[in-house]
Amino acid sequence: MARKKITKKEKTAPKMQGYIAGAGEVVEEKIVSTLQENFMPYAMSIILSRAIPEIDGFKPSHRKLLYTMYKMGLLGNTRTKSANIVGQTMRLNPHGDAAIYDTMVRLSRGYEALLHPFVDSKGNFGKFYSRDMAWAASRYTEAKLDPICNELFNDIDKDTVDFVDNYDNTMKEPALLPAAFPSVLVNANTGIAVGMASSICSFNLAEVCQTTIGLLKDPDFDIMSTLIAPDFTGGAQIIYDKKVIRNIYQTGRGSIRLRGRYTYDKYANCVDILSIPQTTTAEAVIEKIIDLVKQGKIREISDVRDETGIDGLKITIDLKRGMNPDKLMQKLYKMTPLEDSFSCNFNVLIGGVPRVLGIRELLNEWSAFRIECVRRRTYFDLHKKQDRLHLLRGLEKILLDIDKAISIIRHTEEEALVIPHLMDGFGIDEVQAEYVAEIKLRHLNREYILKRTDDIAQLEKDIAKLEGILKSNTKIKNIIMKELEGIAEKYGQPRKSMIIDADHIVEEEIEEEIPDYAVHLFFTKEGYFKKITPQSLRMSGEHKLKEGDEVIQHFETTNHTDLIFFSDKQQAYKAKAPDFSDTKTSVLGEYIPSRLSFDEGENALYMVPTKDYKGFVFFVFESGKIAKVPLNSYATKTNRKRLTGAYTDKEKLAAIVYTPDDDCDLILTSSSGRILVFHSSDLLAKTSRSTLGVAVMKLKKGHRVISAQILTKELLHSPEHYRAKTLPASGQLPRPDESGEQLSL
Repeated sequence: MARKKITKKEKTAPKMQGYIAGAGEVVEEKIVSTLQENFMPYAMSIILSRAIPEIDGFKPSHRKLLYTMYKMGLLGNTRTKSANIVGQTMRLNPHGDAAIYDTMVRLSRGYEALLHPFVDSKGNFGKFYSRDMAWAASRYTEAKLDPICNELFNDIDKDTVDFVDNYDNTMKEPALLPAAFPSVLVNANTGIAVGMASSICSFNLAEVCQTTIGLLKDPDFDIMSTLIAPDFTGGAQIIYDKKVIRNIYQTGRGSIRLRGRYTYDKYANCVDILSIPQTTTAEAVIEKIIDLVKQGKIREISDVRDETGIDGLKITIDLKRGMNPDKLMQKLYKMTPLEDSFSCNFNVLIGGVPRVLGIRELLNEWSAFRIECVRRRTYFDLHKKQDRLHLLRGLEKILLDIDKAISIIRHTEEEALVIPHLMDGFGIDEVQAEYVAEIKLRHLNREYILKRTDDIAQLEKDIAKLEGILKSNTKIKNIIMKELEGIAEKYGQPRKSMIIDADHIVEEEIEEEIPDYAVHLFFTKEGYFKKITPQSLRMSGEHKLKEGDEVIQHFETTNHTDLIFFSDKQQAYKAKAPDFSDTKTSVLGEYIPSRLSFDEGENALYMVPTKDYKGFVFFVFESGKIAKVPLNSYATKTNRKRLTGAYTDKEKLAAIVYTPDDDCDLILTSSSGRILVFHSSDLLAKTSRSTLGVAVMKLKKGHRVISAQILTKELLHSPEHYRAKTLPASGQLPRPDESGEQLSL
């Protein structure tokens, strides 16, 4: 790196107060030393002191908050303002009130993020499944510890865990909480550190306790026999794959598929979504559904809204008439976050070292931690009872001669000699003598002393029992198992997440469900399209058209119809009738070149509606040639919207005629007024769309074919007069008795 150049003036400048030599100078420094001295301590701090939970199931921020509430006496019936709790917690956690309150919200009952909340909250604490439902400020809410916290703090004052100094060395805090159940698995926990992360899903408390008991009894216990699957507080359905679950249990890594739960109200014709995966929010689901509706990928929905209330999450989807709710939900599962995956990464700090553990190893580590807690508690109780017994032994000796004790105290001239004289007079040690000397004068009677010494026998039994516990791991495990059974019975609750066997879920290719009903299709000369229902058509008047425009095609069909629009640039554009909304005769309709994104200057000439792509398209050219092309030539396996080369560009097009079968008569009219009738089967179909076709009508020089259409009774009274025996033919001039309709073709 470049160094700053120091001028001669700066070198000779006098050193004033506050002057620092070399200030502002750029100094070269090795990147390795920067990483070691600056980055690595930061990374280790994030891993060890912030993001990764420990074996008791808590991150430092959780532990500091709960311990503060415990010291505030909130493990009872009294609540206090959350702001008070946040302020007190800052004595242990200097990261600011906002971060502390966010932690408190997540642990609260009102937020509903945990299967077994640790904070009993009162007020608006938001909801984990809502992104926009913000919690109230800490000055408006109240909280206390939930009763289950009794199992976290029981015996914390009996030296069950180590205590360390807080950040400014003014008070002590526990390094771990002596949790009496594996809270590390009971409540979900996620965190992102530097270079590693942790994501632990939640399990049912009763199942976790049963599994832990089974492992304490038998190290080879089958975990999957009692710990069936994770259990999520949102109640989402778990798509159960035994191989996936077993892999997660063994390695601590894997992904669990979750999907929302719904009910169908047939009277209101709506779907109520009552639970969503833990990984998403109601707003995200609703926004995705609205986006899909706008894109036209979902057509079954008429409305979607959030009806979350006091009863919990509820997303209501109104269906259009005749829609299948189960098929709709299959589409939503596939296209929205209503089905999502929870990635598991059971990364836990064990003795200050991050380790990814399977369920068996994790419960074994917790069991070892809990065994040590019980051992330390037992050792603490043993010493307390031994100290008490020691004092009572001294009191028992006083019982032999109370008068002597009083006499010694009375006749001792100096206070400092009372203890030595009692020790000499009764053969007791200093601690026992101090205890005797502190007894009030009113208690120096036989009754008081006998009551105290009666406890000696019970203390001896208790001490023997505690010593037996310390000598036997089996007895310690039995204590833990008994505690786990009590916790499971007291706090256990039914599973919230339903389990669906993955083998019962068939992944089907979801077809778009389109409502099918009768429709009338209209196409005008200027390229406008209308789709009108029969009922609307009966109640409507004349068509609204642009000046000079007219309806040239009218079809009666259903909504399950494909549409092919042929343009004057030899292109075919494909669409579906459901792509167009129902309309009325009083509107102009959809302008096809704009709706289907025609090229500039390109116009729509003809519309072909079809359901099965059967029939033929006759391209009639001004030269008298006709190309007969099967309609299935325009069918595509992919969802292509535009087909180039729909017909040849080597001849000038006069008309297009579509016949659904090959059994009809067609009528051609030339500019000379001649008419030719022929049967559709007289022409052979061509496999190529670019075919020039065959000559059908002979024309004199300067004349051309001006129209073609399917023959109906209204057009000609004597069609046989115009039918040729062989093709090509010149056709016949109109007979005098024919109506004038065909002359205007």
